[in-house]
Amino acid sequence: MNGVLIAKAAACIGAAIAMGIGSIGPALGQGMIAMKACENIGKYPESSGQIRTAMFLSMGIVESSAVYSLMIAGALIYLATTL
Repeated sequence: MNGVLIAKAAACIGAAIAMGIGSIGPALGQGMIAMKACENIGKYPESSGQIRTAMFLSMGIVESSAVYSLMIAGALIYLATTL
């Protein structure tokens, strides 16, 4: 009984750590992408449509790692509830 509680607590803590650490990188990456896009739109306003399209595609690619960490955290919590 006590071992099961420790395993559930460890799984929940692991899920929190996975989500916390897994969202730091994408947040910084998306901020840098937006910063550079704003700089380039300011320099080259005539190509703002192309820059915006590239920015959204890049943000989607960067966001995928945060989605993966969310899936891992969800799997850990699901497995903790089935113990």
